[in-house]
Amino acid sequence: MVDIIKYITRKSHKPLIVVPIILMIIALAYLSVFGLNEGIELKGGTLVTVELKHPMTETEISSTVAQKLGVSDVQTSLSENTATITISGDVDVNEFEQKLGDDFKVLSFKSVGALLSDAAMTQIVYALLFAFVFMSVTVFFVFRDPVPSLAIILSCLCNISIAIGGMSIFGIPISIASVGALLMLIGYGVDTDILLTTRLLKRQMGSIEDRAEDACKTGITLSIAALASMVVLFIVVKLFIPSAQVLDDISAVLIIGLLSDLLSTWLMNLGILKWHLERGGHN
Repeated sequence: MVDIIKYITRKSHKPLIVVPIILMIIALAYLSVFGLNEGIELKGGTLVTVELKHPMTETEISSTVAQKLGVSDVQTSLSENTATITISGDVDVNEFEQKLGDDFKVLSFKSVGALLSDAAMTQIVYALLFAFVFMSVTVFFVFRDPVPSLAIILSCLCNISIAIGGMSIFGIPISIASVGALLMLIGYGVDTDILLTTRLLKRQMGSIEDRAEDACKTGITLSIAALASMVVLFIVVKLFIPSAQVLDDISAVLIIGLLSDLLSTWLMNLGILKWHLERGGHN
């Protein structure tokens, strides 16, 4: 760890800046081609949690529901004798119980129509846009210097782009839960970027490399701790509570985002700030 930090903080800044940008371009290219899966809140559909009345596999549950309801897109997540069934399309609870009452006992039932899904997508776009705009204004107000302010904004943009691209690559649906995780990433990414910028620009003791190394030790330690907790949460959900799709989505998005934040903050942002300071851009 110490050797890696020393390499990052004392390496020429130009290669450091390029690596996250290349990853961002790759992520956005993949996203533009394959797009994102939409969760039930956005594409509409029906989410049913049931208790099995007799043993069935996930494949048997999906095929039974599809056959008896006459639908084509059914996904199932099974945990012991409880299953979460996602149906693409609007299904009536009475129809579900009538046709599948011999197989399942309904524990919860949620149906999301197209109108609600359109409204949810609009709100998601506004939430991400406003969060990014207010973050940008706040950062510029704090530092009053365009270069470090733009570096923080670019780093956050890179972080979010790689995270969304990762969602597309790994098939993580865009949903209310995953959007909440993206908003958390914006806040966390700005926090680590401000930590780095403050240590380099506000402190005067030591060389640029010494201040960068001190910031890296603190920031990377915090990021690794947060990443470890998300990995544990992801593993626990996968092994013991696979029906908790919300926790699954949040932990998966945060894992990708925290990894991309390590690159965007401690490679790109650090590289830009070192270049700025070496040019004498800040007293």
